[in-house]
Amino acid sequence: MSLSIRNQIAGTVTSVATGEAMAAVKVRLEGGQDITAAITADAVKDLGIAAGSSVKALVKATEVALATGPVDGISIRNQINGTVVDVAVGPAMASVKVDVDGGALTAAVTADAVEALGLTSGAPVVALIKSTEISLATV
Repeated sequence: MSLSIRNQIAGTVTSVATGEAMAAVKVRLEGGQDITAAITADAVKDLGIAAGSSVKALVKATEVALATGPVDGISIRNQINGTVVDVAVGPAMASVKVDVDGGALTAAVTADAVEALGLTSGAPVVALIKSTEISLATV
């Protein structure tokens, strides 16, 4: 199956905490950074996700926010360090490609944000992704 979701990063499940309806699945990306995906308990069961499972973390580009450094005092737990490798700016929106250890992310942000944050090739950034915006696919 082919998907329109650009961001597909490989990793290994390190833990699963399952509640009544939802589960928090911790994934170690190939580059060593950790993320958490909040998915349904049914999905965990149906996909057979357990510690040691190989997965791909899937995130739409529109669900990736960028910061110029780590952000404190925010509920977003997934803060992935990376480096901008390409910026394509249009009149209103921009596509920012970020190299992260073990993969790459694309963020769709406003052209104003690119200018205000000084996002250029080589700039260090932190990709912010809510755990509820990460889907998992088994490999």
